[in-house]
Amino acid sequence: MKIVTTKQMNRVEDQAENLGVSKKDLMQKAGKALAERIMEISCRERSKPEHTNVVFMAGSGNNGGDCFVAAHRLVYRGYNVTVVNLVNAPSTKLAIEYFELLPDRVKIVTGYRSENIEAAIEAAELDYMTIQDKDITPLKSKKELSAVEKILLREKQRMTDIRSAIVSADILIDGVFGTGFHGQLEKDLMAIFAIGTSAYKIAVDIPSGGDGSKGTVSPGCFKADETLCLGCLKLGMTQYPLKKLCGKITVADIGIPSQAYDILDSERGCHRLDRNSIAFFPPKRERDAHKGIFGTVLVISGSSSMRGAAAFAALGALKSGAGRVKVASVEKCIDTVSVLAPEATYIELECDDYGYMLFDSSKKLLLEAMKNSDSIVIGSGMGVTNDTTEIVRFVVENAEVPVIIDADAINCIAQDIEILVNKKSEVILTPHPGEMARLLNCDADTINNNRIMVAEKYAEKYDVTVVLKGAGTIIADRFNTAANHTGNAGMSKGGSGDILSGIIGSAAAQGFSPYDSACAGVYMHGLAGDAAAEKFGQEAMLPRDVIDCLSDAFRILKEKQSQ
Repeated sequence: MKIVTTKQMNRVEDQAENLGVSKKDLMQKAGKALAERIMEISCRERSKPEHTNVVFMAGSGNNGGDCFVAAHRLVYRGYNVTVVNLVNAPSTKLAIEYFELLPDRVKIVTGYRSENIEAAIEAAELDYMTIQDKDITPLKSKKELSAVEKILLREKQRMTDIRSAIVSADILIDGVFGTGFHGQLEKDLMAIFAIGTSAYKIAVDIPSGGDGSKGTVSPGCFKADETLCLGCLKLGMTQYPLKKLCGKITVADIGIPSQAYDILDSERGCHRLDRNSIAFFPPKRERDAHKGIFGTVLVISGSSSMRGAAAFAALGALKSGAGRVKVASVEKCIDTVSVLAPEATYIELECDDYGYMLFDSSKKLLLEAMKNSDSIVIGSGMGVTNDTTEIVRFVVENAEVPVIIDADAINCIAQDIEILVNKKSEVILTPHPGEMARLLNCDADTINNNRIMVAEKYAEKYDVTVVLKGAGTIIADRFNTAANHTGNAGMSKGGSGDILSGIIGSAAAQGFSPYDSACAGVYMHGLAGDAAAEKFGQEAMLPRDVIDCLSDAFRILKEKQSQ
């Protein structure tokens, strides 16, 4: 599924106008789609229109205009409709036009302050919480009020009117900001969005307070049960915490010609991973196929104290179609992995007193193994020492096949970025936010607040494919970005990432490009995790269950692709 940034969506809408579809046409279709969705929900709840209160919280821009179009349609279907204007009066040409067309049967609540009141509040040195905390009951009995008391009374009445409308709603619509929002919500809007209500809540295009390009949210962001996304899914809506506040996401066709999206052809391509985006995977297995056709994965992983990492990487590669898997590790690790994955072959490397691989004695063995492999997975559980850092350097600077760099290998590179600069072949990095932070010498919060940009810029700077793991994993190379939606919180256990690196290594060994391999690996890894969660529950499932459920994931994928 194609996804766009908010700026790209604006350009697409402008191009649609050049192709003969006006902004007015788009608003009419958006309002119609919103009204139809509201009616579907009402019918689902078996509520008659005359018994259903629909309340629109509308902003001053075109997002509010979409609400006005929907309100106009609904009121003539018999619904009780209220429009609460927030922030300001309608200000765009289309919003003003459709607001003025609202029939008298639509109840209008002015939910914003006038400029005079704003100035008076500032002059009186009052803030929002001062006004809201003030008990104004005695003021109502006074014959003469001071200027400040008049402000208090008017503000309290404004909030009372807004609250009364919201608590009366059966269906509450957020059309305040849409995708144009940036920064922080004001305190009064935060309070309005926090008003308790049992209404079914719908956000128009995006919950107000959310950033449609980054996926970050302002404190107090509107929390929707459902988001009706207009025209195309926005990139930020694939990321947390925004995705969590969107609820169910539905994309509505608002009449944008498909040719309008051609204007983005020269820009970075963005898409949401689904069965169509990995239609190439898995490759068809002809009856006369043999193991050589499906490639050899070399896994350089593990140590005496972290043996499971190597096992998970090897099993991930084996269970996702690789023809052969070779594991290069220390003796104790091989002893363990050979029991768990007897289908693999093994290259024993010497270790130091702490059970970590040594470089000098391993160099010749590794070089020979690299020459006979179609992809290399390195890093899981290998530790960060002078020797393991030299092994990572040696592999990255000498490999002639795709190298998947995970875990401790990433930490080795974080100590010396020249390793990555001097790469000889194509590289796929699979960091979680903490590892990405070490690569960039920053904190994890900085990464999580800029996940998409971080992955894209790093991929461009070093000409690599980045798999930035987490809820809504981001895959980026120099030209493309993808966001994943498979997977669940039950996968947040040590070992899950090792499996992912093995699956990606398997796809790369089978001949797919680094970007396609990363997309296929991430999607299948999450799909297997979802199958495991269904069988065992998110709390009880283990990484080994994800491996066992890869067969279920392939079955599900093939069923979806056949549909």
